[in-house]
Amino acid sequence: MIIIGEKINGSIPVVADAIARRDAEFIKNRAIAQEKAGATFIDCCASVPEDQEVETLHWMIDCIQEVCDLPISVDSPSAKVLAEAYKFCNKPGLFNSVSGEGDKIDIIFPIMAENKGWQVIALLSDDTGIPKNAADRLRVFDRIMAKAKEYGIAPNRIHIDPLVEMLCTSENGIETNIEVITTVREKYPSIHITAAVSNISFNLPVRKMINLGFTVLAMNAGLDSAILDPTNRDLMGVIYATEALLGLDDYCMEYISAYREGLFGPVK
Repeated sequence: MIIIGEKINGSIPVVADAIARRDAEFIKNRAIAQEKAGATFIDCCASVPEDQEVETLHWMIDCIQEVCDLPISVDSPSAKVLAEAYKFCNKPGLFNSVSGEGDKIDIIFPIMAENKGWQVIALLSDDTGIPKNAADRLRVFDRIMAKAKEYGIAPNRIHIDPLVEMLCTSENGIETNIEVITTVREKYPSIHITAAVSNISFNLPVRKMINLGFTVLAMNAGLDSAILDPTNRDLMGVIYATEALLGLDDYCMEYISAYREGLFGPVK
């Protein structure tokens, strides 16, 4: 499983406070903790006004790269911001994100065509918003993949986000997401499929239970990437266990290794 560590995001109040105070040690410590916990990428999201975003991301990325060798997931709703902020990264990372909305793809895909190591998260939304059913989300997916082919972006550089919505307010949310994940995986076996796992449990009690259950369901359907808190030991344990149960971990070697490294299980 590709783990995109979510803990350096200005939408989190304590992170927003650290950004406002330019508390570099706070940002660095969160990066170190996520790297130690098994993250693949460190997501970096400023959540500040757009006219401050590039400068703020520059500072944040510098903080992370001082203490962490993992690639950065550069996170902004603005493709123009992404097109500037990625230049601060020492190595290829992940654009988070594009979608079928506006000209986002036509800004980011040409950069990816020139910078072969970069990957991208692509949301299945467009100018009409988030489609309510699987068929409409898959139509957005087909348009994104047509653009990827046009720009020479291989499927294995794309992380498709089917857009997980709150379970408590969505009539067919689980059914829609599982259908989208399954269909995308069947069409493009090498593509990545990601999700912000915790979105499913907003406004529900004991959110952890919902998050754990959804992770297993989504991985069984084809999810192989996730935006989550890698320091959540129970969630990481479920991920390693599910990979073993799905036959993705020969002889359970990854599961055993992660346990021995203390990534899940009782704190030693």
